Amino acid sequence: MGKHNSFHILAKPTGPMCNLDCKYCYYTEKEAYFPKDDSFRMSDAVLESYIKQYIASQDTQEIVFAWQGGEPTLIGLDFFRKAVSLQKKYADGKQITNTIQTNGTLLNDRWCEFFSAHHFLVGLSLDGPEHIHDMYRIDRGGKPTFEFVMKAIAMLKKHGVAFNILTCVTRHSAYKPLEIYHFFKQQDIQYIQFIPIVEREVNEDAAKLSLRHATPPSLLMEETEQEVTPWTVESEMYGEFLIQIFNEWVQHDVGSVYVMNFEWALASWIGIPSPICIFREECGQAVAMEHNGEMFSCDHYVYPEYRLGNITDGLTNIMNVPSLLAFGKKKRDTLPKVCRDCEVRFACHGECPKNRFLVSDQNEPALNYLCASYKKYFKHINPYMKMMKQLLQDGLPASYIKEIIIDQGGISKI
Repeated sequence: MGKHNSFHILAKPTGPMCNLDCKYCYYTEKEAYFPKDDSFRMSDAVLESYIKQYIASQDTQEIVFAWQGGEPTLIGLDFFRKAVSLQKKYADGKQITNTIQTNGTLLNDRWCEFFSAHHFLVGLSLDGPEHIHDMYRIDRGGKPTFEFVMKAIAMLKKHGVAFNILTCVTRHSAYKPLEIYHFFKQQDIQYIQFIPIVEREVNEDAAKLSLRHATPPSLLMEETEQEVTPWTVESEMYGEFLIQIFNEWVQHDVGSVYVMNFEWALASWIGIPSPICIFREECGQAVAMEHNGEMFSCDHYVYPEYRLGNITDGLTNIMNVPSLLAFGKKKRDTLPKVCRDCEVRFACHGECPKNRFLVSDQNEPALNYLCASYKKYFKHINPYMKMMKQLLQDGLPASYIKEIIIDQGGISKI
């Protein structure tokens, strides 16, 4: 495979199409970049080309297919039956795993039976209890969606489908960390991921393209021109949100509730590369593929200037185009000095480039909007991460940290 022999593709079988109209969604507006008569359905030819090449390109024994949107279930169950059939055809002895990210509103027993039979891991979007979830996650008619998601959870549990919850943290919900966390525990949800919403207001040129979130780089005069949207989490509150949940988790729930944000952090403290791209030193190994086979440097950079080619051009060629390699290294090379000298750089690496639009106190560009949050959060969890690392090195479960905290007189004493 050359320079890129291990990479990840987010495949979007229905492109940006979705049956919801979540106010903070950055992806549905990508419809503006496609012809008005576009079907927004991945063809059989693109599907087969993708599956065949992706399996052949990976040098690992396990191949993970990730289906996203928009809302991928809009394409229908037959599409995924076909995908599974093609995966078996081209597997060549490798183990195939599928993940799908969905809003859950279209799931029924047939979908869940299929997920269970083929061992799909389902990522389900749920922002918390009803009044928090329905603030932004509404359908095309402006109606709430909470009840549909809760029904989806019940069906997934009924059919024994593995699932995790993806929770968007907004300006409003950042002030309710324990209410959200306790709600998930009451629902016996064991796998949770908290995603900060950071979006910038568009400038005049982007608005003409019917965009309502971050302005494409090609239309930006300066990175610092834009204000953030009203739903964007405040720059320091995301860190406080994570800290409050961490304090509860580390005292009571290590080993029984898996908060992915804390799992990722532990990986960094142990010294292994982050399982998630935003905390890696470089980008460029998690690309996005649209329904028509067009490929882009990143899910957050689906703009014309970041187009890599089409899957039909050959995956090996696409993953080694100079623009992608340069895109990957730019994350590391443009870190401001305050980040390069930061004591928690090893766990953060400047986070996602899409959020790096502030100017540092030393007047350097490319400081992450969430820098204050991450610095506070990573410093706070440092002693506990060191303890869990030591436990694991001693051959003990990380959950023993709960007993250590009790023995030392509580979390405030550490």
